[in-house]
Amino acid sequence: MNLTDNIFEDTNVIVTKLVVGPFNNNVYFIRCKASGKSVLIDAADEHEKLTQLCRELNVTMVLETHGHFDHIQAVPQIRELGVPVYITNDDSHYLPSYDLLIDDDVDLKCGELLLHTIHTPGHTKGSVCFALKGTPLLFSGDTLFPGGPGATHFEDGDFPTIIDSIENRIFNAYSPTTTILPGHGSATTLSLELPHLSEWVERGW
Repeated sequence: MNLTDNIFEDTNVIVTKLVVGPFNNNVYFIRCKASGKSVLIDAADEHEKLTQLCRELNVTMVLETHGHFDHIQAVPQIRELGVPVYITNDDSHYLPSYDLLIDDDVDLKCGELLLHTIHTPGHTKGSVCFALKGTPLLFSGDTLFPGGPGATHFEDGDFPTIIDSIENRIFNAYSPTTTILPGHGSATTLSLELPHLSEWVERGW
């Protein structure tokens, strides 16, 4: 299978986006050029396609941004390949099985790459974003989208909590030039979203 939708590349990494499933989930393959190893962000759906790509791209870990069903459909089949699946403790109950728990504010290593974990509760209690160190990229799952936060009407969702997560864990911690790569839809930048925080708070969603 040929991947052509490379959305970022520098001397160290290639990042590829794939849209899968009926909810048009974004999944991301992050490939370390030095080692040939890759990370998959969210084993969402279409397990035949994702397992094939995991083999081709030497995926050595799957990082789940949260546990909602549309983001985890391919987890069992990928675990059958022997690829470990990581999720936060607060969202681990969504999965029938997993391998490792994600802690907050740590660096996860894949080859020469480091992905920094950012606990951002609100969409779910255990939602987590990943910042790829040495790049402007932040994988936001369903925490932050173009135009506002992710939905909070689900069980374990909370609007004030997601606003706090976005403001303090993302807006106040990362450069306005940071590119946000969400779990659905198009990318955005912090500079585009920062001016609208008060609008989101006022509208309540």
